[in-house]
Formats: sequence, structure tokens, C-alpha cells
Amino acid sequence: MAAEDPRTTACTGSSLLQPVSEITNLPLDQVNFVVCQLCALISAFWFRLFLHPSKTSPFIRHVVATVLGLYFALFCFGWYALHFLFQSGLTYGIMILTGVEHMHKYCLLVALSYLSLCQITRVYVFDYGMYSADFTGPMMVITQKITSLAFEIHDGMARKEEQLTPGQKILAIRRMPSLLEYFSYNCNFMGILAGPTCSYNDYIAFIEGDPRRHRDQEADRKSYGKLRQSEPSPNTEVVRKVATSFFCLLVFLSVCKVFPVERNIDDDFIADTPFYAQVVYLYLSMLTTRPKYYFVWTLADAINNAAGFGFNGYDEDGSPRWDLISNLRILNIELATSFKVFLDNWNIQTAHWLKRVCYERCPYHPTAATFILSAMWHGAYPGYYLTFLTGIVITLAARAVRHNVRPYFLQSSTHKMVYDVITWAATQIAICYTVVPFVLLSVGPSIKFYRSWYLSLHIGCILLAVALPVKPRHLRLKDQQKNLLQGPVQVQGHLEATDSNCSRKEKTT
Repeated sequence: MAAEDPRTTACTGSSLLQPVSEITNLPLDQVNFVVCQLCALISAFWFRLFLHPSKTSPFIRHVVATVLGLYFALFCFGWYALHFLFQSGLTYGIMILTGVEHMHKYCLLVALSYLSLCQITRVYVFDYGMYSADFTGPMMVITQKITSLAFEIHDGMARKEEQLTPGQKILAIRRMPSLLEYFSYNCNFMGILAGPTCSYNDYIAFIEGDPRRHRDQEADRKSYGKLRQSEPSPNTEVVRKVATSFFCLLVFLSVCKVFPVERNIDDDFIADTPFYAQVVYLYLSMLTTRPKYYFVWTLADAINNAAGFGFNGYDEDGSPRWDLISNLRILNIELATSFKVFLDNWNIQTAHWLKRVCYERCPYHPTAATFILSAMWHGAYPGYYLTFLTGIVITLAARAVRHNVRPYFLQSSTHKMVYDVITWAATQIAICYTVVPFVLLSVGPSIKFYRSWYLSLHIGCILLAVALPVKPRHLRLKDQQKNLLQGPVQVQGHLEATDSNCSRKEKTT
């Protein structure tokens, strides 16, 4: 019998479930991950029912959430889970020592550098190219939480109220978290394995049993009062999300091997297959890679909801919404008619993090800076950087087309439908073209794929971005502020004219 590849059988976590791994023919680390997530789901129900804020103190809830989270991490990753504690402890010390003026910069630099060091070590020392439940996955979420917290503390304690955007005012933190609160936020059992990330204020409000208190605006007081009278049950939403996640897992296991992505760069396939058939196969092969992300993120969302975390107010019909920290909207992704719509519905919490930490704060070239930060955060594989560099070009081209071409198709519903069909097909192909290096990981295969397409989308998008220019973001913001200021000026001018007319009438009388 041939010796098994040790990379497929080695696991740094517990070997208790090795028989299950052999029966299902799945890697042990992935079995550990799924079982721990199912245990987290059961624990979440217990946490909501028996450790409800009305029955116990926030201190107990923090301790239990943290201890369970660290246990699941140790079960999945063994001693590598100590990286979670070290990264969190290191950045907490930086927050205490550097002060609120500069802590956000140092925390971003240190947390991202430590994450990158771990990713580089894992990729180039241990198991290059192996898709597994590696320990850097949870560290990516912890890095988001650390940096978000640092920026929110900076906003709340170092900046003036008038300098903040409405969103920053809601998330701004007015006091330093305690060490227990900090570790509970980073390492709680609901999100330590697969996230999603969330704001610190949302998490603390959940732990203390007062959700949405910091989001309570005048327009929401009626719905907030309804919440206080009767806390909504997440059970129906949890069942729906768990069913959706396992359906996606079944789809992935059924079709992932039918359309392997690697066939897109097979020499015989490229030589013998017509180009239109290559386009169709590219779409199908990339379509079958997405259900595994749907499974992981939807199950993670269900775990948080089962614990009572994720309530986001009520719909217009009075139905409770449990999408506060949802990470994707599957139908919106598959039916996206623009690159922006796809990105807005894919890995939503990461998109929020990139927007709050980089895009809103970068004075020049925010789009390029955001894509570069995203590539650094994702890891050390060269394919990631090729994907995000391609994404910059496609985003600029898509924005130019939307601003310059779309208005001509809004004159009738028929024209709008034609535009939507065309842009849906273009968006799906552009997404697939962009993400191929993300799956192939290496430079050689990725360049081979792009060359087989003659770099057609790169060239076309560059030409569109040059031929259809769009105002820079800072000029668009100035125009928006100017329009907002013109409203009060016009009203004031109208009032002054009215006062002048009244004065003239009084003089005449």
C-alpha cells in the first residue's frame, strides 16, 4: 500500500475524532472544525436559555464565553491556539501603553504584521497549497476585531464629536475595555472558529442584555420599545440557517469534483475547447467553489443567533431581523448585476471592516489601498495579490460604466431589464476571471490562465476606466456637501426675501 501523504493526515488538534475522519474520508482538522461548530451551536442554545442576562451577571457570561471559545480552539488547533492569546494580549498592552492618540496605528501595524508572520510561516514552512482548517483563519477574524476596537476607541476618546461620521458615532467607544471584556470579545466560543467579526459595542450590548441600545435613534424608538416588552426568539431563523448551511455543504461535496478549477489551465482543454465553452466552464467551476463558504459563514451566523446575538430590529411588517452580523446574502451574490453589488453581499463583515478601517480614512486612492490591505490580510499566497490587483482594475471599470452608461438604460423598464441581463452576465464572468488566482494560489498557474484569455478583461477594463472617467472620491464628497449646504442657503434666501417684502408692505402702510 502506498504511503499516505502526511500533509493530508497530520493535525495539530485533537485526534479523538480520527475514526470519524477515516469513515468519512475527510481530513481530521476539517472534521474537528465541523464538530466543534456543532458543539458551539448546542452551547449557544444553552448559553441563551440558562445564562440569560436576566439570570446571571455579565461577568459570568464573559467568563463562560471565553473559556468555551479557548477550549474549542485548543481542540481544533492544539498549542497553535496560544497564538490567539498572544496576539490579543500583545495588542492590549499596546493600547494601554501608547494611549488613545496613536493606538489605532500601532495596533493595525502589529496585529497585521503578526498575522502575516504566522501566514508566511504556515504557507512556506509547513503546508504550501493545502486547504485546511489552519490556525491563521481564526487569527484573521481576531485581527479584524483588534483593529476595529482600536479605531473605535480612538474615535470615542481622541476625536471630537463633529469629526465623526454618523456610523463612527454609533460605534465609538468611550472607555477602555477591561482585560476580560477584551478577551471575551476576541475569543468567545460563538465566533472564534469562523467569525464573523462584529463591533465591540454590539457584542457588549448583547452580553449585558441590552441589544441595540447604542443604535437607538428617534426613528427606532417604537421598535426598540417592542423589543423591551418581548424579546424575539431566534429559533426559526436558526433552523433556516442551519438547513441552508448543510444544504450548501451537500451541494459542495456533490459537485466540487465534477468541475475542478484546475481544468481551466489544462493544455488539452485550452487547445480543444471553443472559447465560449471555456467561458461557460469557468463560470460553473467557480460557482461550485462558493458553497463551502456559504456553509461555513451561514452556520457561524446561526451559532451567534442561537446565543441571542445578531438581532437587528424589526422589518416594516413587524418581523424580527437577525442579520446584524450576517456575512453573506446568497441570492444577492448569485444574481448580482455589478461588481459592487457582489462585493457588498460577499463576506459582508470583512467589507465593513475594510471600509471603516481603510476606505473611509484613506485620503488618496482609497480603492487601491483597500484592495491592498485586503490582500495582505488574506495571506501570503501570490494568487491573492493577483486577484486583488485585478479587482482594482475591474472595480474602476465597473464604476465608470455604471456612472456613464447606466443612465441611458433607465428610461424604460424594458431597457432596464436588458441592462440588468447584460450586466449580470458580465459581472459573473468578471468575478470568475478575477478569483481564479485566489483558488489556484500560485503565480505560474494564475498567469497561465490569464494568458489563455489573452489578458482580455485586464485590457478591456483599463480602456473603459480611461475612456469613461469618473470624478475622484474626494471631489464627489465635496459635491455632496455642497448640495447639502445649498438647501439651507436657498431656504434662508427665501425667508430673507419674504421678510423684505413684509418690510416694504409695512413701510407702504
